[in-house]
Amino acid sequence: MGNAVQESAGSYVSGWLALPVWLAGMGWALWALFTSVVQRHGVPPLAAVLAIPLLAFLAKGFLVLEPNIAAVMVFFGRYAGTLRADGFFWVNPFNTRRKLSLRAHNLTTPTLKVNDRAGNPIEVAAVVVWRVQDTARAAFDVEDYQAFIHIQSESALRQVVSGRWYDGDAQGHHSLRGDLDAVAQVLLEGLQEHVGLAGLEIVEARIAHLAYAAEIASAMLRRQQAEAVVAARAFIVEGAVGMVRLGIEQLQAQGVVTLSDAQRVHLVTNLMTVLVSDSETQPVLPVGRE
Repeated sequence: MGNAVQESAGSYVSGWLALPVWLAGMGWALWALFTSVVQRHGVPPLAAVLAIPLLAFLAKGFLVLEPNIAAVMVFFGRYAGTLRADGFFWVNPFNTRRKLSLRAHNLTTPTLKVNDRAGNPIEVAAVVVWRVQDTARAAFDVEDYQAFIHIQSESALRQVVSGRWYDGDAQGHHSLRGDLDAVAQVLLEGLQEHVGLAGLEIVEARIAHLAYAAEIASAMLRRQQAEAVVAARAFIVEGAVGMVRLGIEQLQAQGVVTLSDAQRVHLVTNLMTVLVSDSETQPVLPVGRE
């Protein structure tokens, strides 16, 4: 690959200074031609004849730039600098100029099907906010910087998704679904590395769509539901055990009843049945003497 072109400031003159000079020259040339014809002095002055096409050519140097629009100038195939300021200017008319927008652009990647680190197919899409940072690189180091960032965004997104799990590893870390801020930061840094060659800056990059692929979506939904049921049951059992222990301790501490080991087993069994069961129960609590 050839040497990268670095952006530099282009030379210019304020258009408001150059315009009066140009108008004065054009006015003089037209007046000289007019007077020579009206007064019938014969052949028009040679200077006036040559001045008109010369001034017409010099008029090509006038340039108007809006805010956040830059002009990349090339002088006979050689980079001649970039003009970033907004306003009215006059530049070398031999320069060819290409305007580039410095404004922020939004890019939405197509929905991609990517395997996560566990091999599960995932549908994912991202929104990227970007802008041109180095106009020389954007103009000369890549063929089409807009097409370039589209392709590199897809590549960076695939790289990030394939390195993480949808719901996290065994410890719940490195999750695509649960660590969206961390994923966004990794995506931004990875994408910036991809597009630095083109002189582009990534302002923001975030996951816009994340879901299991259709072929496994129903199975993964059942799995998530089962995990949720198990977790809820575990919480219920933990609470029930604490309530049973507290109840027995208070019964014995207040002398309400004296329980044998067998009665304690029956009481715990019935209390756990009442507290954990999904349906209404009518347990018999054997608290009398055997």
